[in-house]
Amino acid sequence: MRVLWDVFIAFFRANIVTFGGGQVAIPLVETEVVNNFKWMTAEEFANVIAMGNALPGPIAPKLAGYVGYQVAGPWGAIVALFGAIGPTVLLMIGLGSLLARYKDNPVVEGMISGVRPVVWVLFLLLALDYLRFVKSVPTGIIAAAAFVLVYVLKLHPVVAMVLGLVAGGVFLR
Repeated sequence: MRVLWDVFIAFFRANIVTFGGGQVAIPLVETEVVNNFKWMTAEEFANVIAMGNALPGPIAPKLAGYVGYQVAGPWGAIVALFGAIGPTVLLMIGLGSLLARYKDNPVVEGMISGVRPVVWVLFLLLALDYLRFVKSVPTGIIAAAAFVLVYVLKLHPVVAMVLGLVAGGVFLR
């Protein structure tokens, strides 16, 4: 029972303060999973991120389901999923109408404008943190090519994901 509580708390804490989408939750989930509870190593977590991002759908529930299952089986997956999406559901129901009502209030506009740079910093920190897993020239080339495909050439990220899977299967086995 204690492990299920820990799983719930880990994903609840990581997601209750997340603003800006599931990608922003990744560093917070990593802190819980790798540093606080030590359920995975940083490299194992990076592999889970890669696998989760290669699949359709939002990343936060995929992380919760996978990690929860690894830690405590099917009940761990259920509890982790509730911890990950429960805060968002509760906040959307409870605060969504308030935000809609006061969205033009200068204080609310200022709060939202103030948190946006923090979200971008979290994205940047995540990207910089995961550069440590670029361990070979082919991996670096794949990363650079994905950046060019998505950011410069404006191709859909799915194209980069598929090409990355193919390139990894050919060059990184």
